[in-house]
Amino acid sequence: MDWDINTKEKFKLFISKIPIFHRRITEETVIKKAEENALLRNSQQIQEQDVLAAFFSDVPSPFYSMMVRLLEQTGFDYKKYSFPKITELRKN
Repeated sequence: MDWDINTKEKFKLFISKIPIFHRRITEETVIKKAEENALLRNSQQIQEQDVLAAFFSDVPSPFYSMMVRLLEQTGFDYKKYSFPKITELRKN
């Protein structure tokens, strides 16, 4: 599936900043979920909102604060899309 160029660059930067032993599984999981999110929007392109929704839906609670910090460091504007959702806060 195609990616928005800016989103793809931010995603690559994000992946490069997480601990090496988590990179592959994180990358595979988020890409799969982001593709599903794009398809649910009837889009053939993965956009920032799809990646953010994937991160916020699938990141285990012990890694939540690190994820938020890295999203901010890599330029993802999660607040623009109203993340985190109330149910995500309760889960973590």
